[in-house]
Amino acid sequence: MAGIYASPEGARAVERRYRELLERWPVPAEHVRVPTGQGETFAVACGPAGAPPLLLLHGSGANSAMWTADVATWARRFRVYAVDLIGEPGLSAPSRPPLEPGAYAGWLAEVLAGLGVERVSVAATSLGGWMALDYATRWPDRVERLALMCPSGIGRRRWLPLLGALPLLAFGGERGRRRAMSLVLGPGAGPPPAGDDFAEFALLIHRSFRPRRGRLASFPDAALRRLTMPLLVIAGGRDRMLDSYGTRRRLLSAAPHADVRLLPGTGHLLPAHTREIMDFLENAHA
Repeated sequence: MAGIYASPEGARAVERRYRELLERWPVPAEHVRVPTGQGETFAVACGPAGAPPLLLLHGSGANSAMWTADVATWARRFRVYAVDLIGEPGLSAPSRPPLEPGAYAGWLAEVLAGLGVERVSVAATSLGGWMALDYATRWPDRVERLALMCPSGIGRRRWLPLLGALPLLAFGGERGRRRAMSLVLGPGAGPPPAGDDFAEFALLIHRSFRPRRGRLASFPDAALRRLTMPLLVIAGGRDRMLDSYGTRRRLLSAAPHADVRLLPGTGHLLPAHTREIMDFLENAHA
């Protein structure tokens, strides 16, 4: 695992803090480990056994702790599986297959089979959205509903804010790291406040973790046309990492049934949409 971190000490610090946050999961939960061809995958399972399954996929540089504010609402109606993506700072294997469509869809198929799930609704963000799309465009009949927040792989990737953040990361110290995160995440993010547990955890990850360097493959129109399931997409109109208007344009052309909501003054870090996503997911199970 140390290979995806700057140092073994950083890896241990992130894992230790993550385990502390998992102990504060807001509803009773089980910790599940699923063997796959990419290594062991960790998931937090909660909600009523036998309820409709809901898969949660977090973004880059994160783990399942990001769902803590949402999961109590969703777990009232769903059997929720919050999965740590492989190659990210969670408890899953550090494997990083090439960021081309196919490998991650196969990994997710193995995870769902290991969980005993045949058909699932998915809520995912950013890199997790890309992985959800990789799966859903291959096996649309296995996806009940798909809720994506700022998904990668549709609108054009923007590189200038990332380049602008590099000097802050290299020479700005802790204050520079906070400013760099604000620059990349865009309007509405703000510098992470001192004393906020999750903001401080994000900074710990930022100090310790080596993010992926590869370019995410973009899904062709033919693949997007296979998204026949009910589809909700929420994106920031001022996302500095992704062209959200391009995301909306391509989706509405390829999947005109999609509900695409752009938030004009918001960047890549969206405000909570717990209730809106719950309403969308519940429509299939009313």
